[in-house]
Amino acid sequence: MNVNTSLPTHTPYDGTSKPFAIGLKQAQPRDWIELDEHLEAYLAEKDKLYTTIPDKVFVAEPETRAAQQEVLDLMLAHLVERYPETYCLEGGRCVIASSGRSIDVANTGNNPLIAASKLVQEDLILMRQGENGWRLAAGSLCFPSSWRLTEKFGKAIHDIHGPVPGFGPGTRMAELIARMFDKLAVLVERFNWSIQADGALYHPLSDRQRLARSPETDSTFPGADAAAHAFIRVERQTLRKLPVSGDILFTIRIYLDPLAVLARTPDRAQLATSFAEQLMALDHEQLDYKGLTADRDRLVGFLNGIASAG
Repeated sequence: MNVNTSLPTHTPYDGTSKPFAIGLKQAQPRDWIELDEHLEAYLAEKDKLYTTIPDKVFVAEPETRAAQQEVLDLMLAHLVERYPETYCLEGGRCVIASSGRSIDVANTGNNPLIAASKLVQEDLILMRQGENGWRLAAGSLCFPSSWRLTEKFGKAIHDIHGPVPGFGPGTRMAELIARMFDKLAVLVERFNWSIQADGALYHPLSDRQRLARSPETDSTFPGADAAAHAFIRVERQTLRKLPVSGDILFTIRIYLDPLAVLARTPDRAQLATSFAEQLMALDHEQLDYKGLTADRDRLVGFLNGIASAG
C-alpha cells in the first residue's frame, strides 16, 4: 500500500506508553473505531489478502457465529452513527461513500466477522472464556505485527503471550491480564510500537522464526542508512466486552510512519529523545523479541541527531 508520509497520528513512544507494559486506559465509546484518508487502501489490502490467503487471515470456531453477528451489528450501528458521511445502510448492504464499496451485511454466511472486518481498517479478534482462561476463538487478522493467526487460534491468552518477555504462563503480567479480562466493563485502549524495514501492513512472523532470530544476525535494514528504510509500526488496541455473548472483542489498528517523518514533527526534539530513551531502556531479551538487537544503536543515533537539531 502507499506509505503514509503525513505526520504521525499516535506517538506512544513519547513517554505516554511504556514498552512491555499493559498500559490500559479507558476510551470514549465514540472513539472505538478510527477512520482516516487511508480507508480505501486498507480495505483494498484486506480484499487482496482474503482472495489470496484466506486461511491465513481468518479463523473461527463454529460456535462463534452468534457472537460474530453481535460484533457486526454493533459495528454497523456505530459506523452509521459516528461516520454518517462515510457509511450508510441500503437494502441489506453497507455502502462506503468514500470508496463506492458496498458490503453485503444481510447474507454473511457462517462468518459475519468477515463482513465486519471489511468495513474498517481495524483487525478484529474474538476472545472467549473457557476452562483454560480466555482463548482466541475467532479472528480476522490481515495486518499482523510479527505473529501468525493460525498459530494462536484456540490458544489461551497466556499461551498467546508466551514469546513476549515477562508475559508468558505463570507470570505476574499473565495473571493481571486474566483478571482484567474477567472484570472488563468499559471500552479500554492501549498502544504498542515496533520498528520494521518496510511499509507492509501484512507483517507475519511465526514463533519458530522469532526464536530463530539471533542477536548476531545482520541488520534488518538494507544499506548503511537504517533510518531511510525504517518504519514505525504503531498498534492501537481496544478491548470491549460484548453485552450478549460475554465474549471480548479485541481490535487492532495499525499505523505505519517512516521513521524519517519524525524530523518534520513540531515536537520532534521531545519525540526523538523519548523514543531513543525507550530503545535504550530495552533489555537484551526485549530487544531480541522486537528484532532490534543489531540495529538499536544506529536507530538511537539517528534519533539523537533529530533531537540535537531541535
